[in-house]
Amino acid sequence: MTTRLTLAIHEHLEQLSPSERKLATLLLDRADDLLTYSATELATMADVSKATAARLFRSLGYADFNEVRLQAREERNLTAPFAAGVAATVAPARSHSISSHLQSETESLARTFESLRSDTLLSAGDQLAKAPRVWLLGLGLDEGLARYVRPLLARVRPDVHCLGTQSGVWAEDLSMTGPRDSLLLIMTQARPQLMERLASHAATIRVETVAVVDIRHAAWARRVAKVVLPCYSSGAGDALSAMAAASMLHLLVQNVANRVGKRAGQRQQVVADIRQELEGD
Repeated sequence: MTTRLTLAIHEHLEQLSPSERKLATLLLDRADDLLTYSATELATMADVSKATAARLFRSLGYADFNEVRLQAREERNLTAPFAAGVAATVAPARSHSISSHLQSETESLARTFESLRSDTLLSAGDQLAKAPRVWLLGLGLDEGLARYVRPLLARVRPDVHCLGTQSGVWAEDLSMTGPRDSLLLIMTQARPQLMERLASHAATIRVETVAVVDIRHAAWARRVAKVVLPCYSSGAGDALSAMAAASMLHLLVQNVANRVGKRAGQRQQVVADIRQELEGD
């Protein structure tokens, strides 16, 4: 899908009508099909009318679907650093220079935070600050991000726990969660099947989810999470960079601290005092 269309959908999603949102979600889910189908075919796939499709594209700032497709063709012909193709994937390692790496990471960070709405960030911070307990979930490579953010959150609020730190005890971990708890779901890589079941269980027991995910998973995350913070990754395939997600998590912790207020500062001081006591003079 065109990057600009993706940004427009995420910016306007909450203001769309239910039928327009159905089509918008389909467009996010079927990113590769935008140049394959007509507006009528896409509307049929989403089970909405042609008039709904026309209204959606106007709401997103386009004259009609033809303008959307023209933009998609233009962006497809560009070689964006954060959407490297197969040729880049199989190129020799030396072709990825320091300067090109810096450029791709900078662009992924810029896209991530330029498309982030302040009210969405505040809502995520408020949810994680108010919850009785916060549970962190990252599978595979994303487990490292969950372990990274846990001590940061634990410095500003109590009861922060990682799910699945011990293999084979998912049921025991989940049995300790409860209504009004918050789940911080982190997913920058491919979505494992287990994540579907874990997110579904969290929704069933009324655990409210905040999702920090790669933009490719944003549409799915909106179905399981109360608040979604999409991130743009550089790289391709199994080599996606998680820099933008790590930066988003750091920003999210700062917003939680602001929401907690004075108690966050007091907790940070307690943690610092304990650390000094353990480390000695």
